[in-house]
Amino acid sequence: MLRLFALPTLFLLIIHSAAAQTSSLRGVVLHSESGVPVPHAHILLQPKTPGSGTPQSQSADEQGVFHIRNIAATGWTLRVTRAGYRPQTIDVQVPADEERNVIMYLTEVPYETRPIIVTGTHRHSGPGHDEELGSVLRGKELDRELGLSLAATLKNEVGIAMRSMGPAPARPVVRGLGGDRVFLAEDGIKTVDLSSTSPDHAVTIEPFGAERIEVLRGPRILTKSPVTIGGMVNVVRHDIPIDMHQDVIGSFGLYGETANRGYLASLGTEAPAGPLLLRGDISRRETGDVRTPVGNLGNSYSRTLNFALGGSMIREQGMIGVAQRHYTLSYGVPGGFVGAHPRGVNIEMERRQSSAKGSLNMHSDFLHDIQLTAARTYYRHKEFEASGLIGSEFLIVDWQAGMTLNHHAIGIVDEGLIGVSASHRDVTFGGFVFTVPAVSWSLAPYVYERFHLGAFNLEAALRLNHDVISPVTEKKDTRIGHIRERSFTTWSASVSALYPLTDIVRVGANVSRSSRVPTIEELYSEGPHLAAYSYEVGNPDLGEEHGIGTELFVTHKYDGFSWTLTTFRNLLTSYIIPRNSGEINYSTFLPIYRTVGVEALLYGLEGQLAWAISEQVLFDLSVAYTQGSIGDDGDPLPQIPPLKARGALSWRSGSWQLGLSMDAAAAQHRVDTFEEATAGYTVVNAFVQYTRITGGWIHNLSLNGDNLFDREYRNHLSRVKSILPEAGINVRATYKLHFSWM
Repeated sequence: MLRLFALPTLFLLIIHSAAAQTSSLRGVVLHSESGVPVPHAHILLQPKTPGSGTPQSQSADEQGVFHIRNIAATGWTLRVTRAGYRPQTIDVQVPADEERNVIMYLTEVPYETRPIIVTGTHRHSGPGHDEELGSVLRGKELDRELGLSLAATLKNEVGIAMRSMGPAPARPVVRGLGGDRVFLAEDGIKTVDLSSTSPDHAVTIEPFGAERIEVLRGPRILTKSPVTIGGMVNVVRHDIPIDMHQDVIGSFGLYGETANRGYLASLGTEAPAGPLLLRGDISRRETGDVRTPVGNLGNSYSRTLNFALGGSMIREQGMIGVAQRHYTLSYGVPGGFVGAHPRGVNIEMERRQSSAKGSLNMHSDFLHDIQLTAARTYYRHKEFEASGLIGSEFLIVDWQAGMTLNHHAIGIVDEGLIGVSASHRDVTFGGFVFTVPAVSWSLAPYVYERFHLGAFNLEAALRLNHDVISPVTEKKDTRIGHIRERSFTTWSASVSALYPLTDIVRVGANVSRSSRVPTIEELYSEGPHLAAYSYEVGNPDLGEEHGIGTELFVTHKYDGFSWTLTTFRNLLTSYIIPRNSGEINYSTFLPIYRTVGVEALLYGLEGQLAWAISEQVLFDLSVAYTQGSIGDDGDPLPQIPPLKARGALSWRSGSWQLGLSMDAAAAQHRVDTFEEATAGYTVVNAFVQYTRITGGWIHNLSLNGDNLFDREYRNHLSRVKSILPEAGINVRATYKLHFSWM
């Protein structure tokens, strides 16, 4: 961490070094994610025009710095390589009798190092984060955890649970917070779907082709969302390429699992084409009904097609690129429980996203660069009864745009940014959905700064939001109240601090004010929702949701042994939730869920421990507990996950890795009225992985066995737990081939 904060000083020393008497090239090689120096990288400088100069090569020093002197004033090709990293090549022009300065960023090749936690700023994909305020799945660990959905892939991360209504419609829940309190994004751009509004709606993200999946918290979240307490899940793909290279790189993958007889195939590649860098990927997934220890879960199938094409023009002055992603998903929502259709409901959804990104390097004393982003998303969602008739239909056209100015160090400020984002959303409804169509737009300026005060390293951010939600038709006298235009002006702020008590012990804290405006559905819903098996009643008089969140943590790292302990407390006023009223709408025979705002308190504890027993044997332990209460009476909040723990023992030797893990959850008896309690459980899992590297080809095979003893258990956040438990014994196989050639 201290090396990271020294980088601005290192950079300034490089660019302000004494001018050379002859042409020369000086630079530094940095890790593309953490920003720390990459030592001893190999530097090769070749003239773009044969005969115009003499090729030279050298190795960077311990701090990643290199200096090539006495070169011709002409155009050169600079190539940087290092074992375990993807080669990087750029074109540079060296003026006569001047010194040119460059920064080269290298990206690790997957599988050659253990998964790490990102500690620096990664402007390519979205917010950066401190290691105590976030984590990342990548490489072998990501392959091992890959599941049917994003939530299934992340469910073993500390503090994360999975809300579901069958295997496909699943969404991550962080510290008891779900819906749009958890910001989901791909490459830093918000994912547009309806998964935050209802448990039967799926997330439109295919996790298999991801380069990595980041779970982020802390002040920098405010550059993307006003909700600071829930955090952000960012799936990094680089649909718009950002690092120019001259190699053709890509991956091919196969996946299968036995519990649902599911399979997947994927292919992705990135290749230069003259001045452009092109990228494309495609994947296809299909699953059948899930087998549980007591029978099959009917109508739990899914079929997915996901593909994208993007390209960039990358120059020394900046870059500009575009991408198009198309995602389709058909899946079943099981039936058979109270209010449900006996044969379930079938859903078809489609998301088409067009995105653009550009950056301009400023080369000024204050500004580092200016970044622009824009995206348009078309989302359509249909829900079919077993007879084939459409019961519900949703259509969203969403526009997003943003501008960010990243600046250099100034005084005690190490780095920072100033930005503004805007969005416009048009939502319409069809079928037997009686929510009033509406248009919403928002405008949000924000600022984020990272700075130091003595030994304290601090981050701070502030965001202002102005939101307007306008129904197509104003209705003064309805059963739910006066349906009208609503306008909200809110603010959010966050400060975090990290202090080293000793060389191996650090403590930190985060304090934030979070805000959230109600959604169109929470304001204006009035009628049955077929697949959710509920009669939803909105509240057009809802105010903003806001509250104060606090987090304290301590971390200890020493000689193969580390642990982190975190406590948190979030107090929210007007916490917006749909609650089962206990009433039945007898025209549809569906339970009535009313949207209300209540005072809510959520607090809990998280712990992680990693112990390298030997060079080959590693033990990991994690535990997470959240408790949620309503108002002064302390009544339980609905849908709060129980105490959960996970222990794992793994063994590594050469290309092999084997492991055994145990997942345990306590019973959950703190339930809301009309909510069903859940018994505790323990399940045993195992895995084996094999990696083989041949030249530029990396083969990785993962074999997982989940719930090895076919234990019957129920996920408390599952809406179908009353009819059937979670999947029984399941064998998952993943093969990934990563290739690279010039």
